[in-house]
Amino acid sequence: MGKFAEELGHLKSHVTYPASRAQVVEACNNNMHADKDDAEWMAKALPEGTYRGPNEVLTALLNKV
Repeated sequence: MGKFAEELGHLKSHVTYPASRAQVVEACNNNMHADKDDAEWMAKALPEGTYRGPNEVLTALLNKV
């Protein structure tokens, strides 16, 4: 499994939803497999809000690309 797939898997299985932006960012910061630059970008790009699942997190991030 590639690094990107591992990071997506982390959003799917290691974040308890619903989750606030802060909870998602914290979970990603605690992921030892996450790339530091990716985690920093995500922390800056993810809008405030409550996310009901990983699809909502990914949609919010895709809107920032």
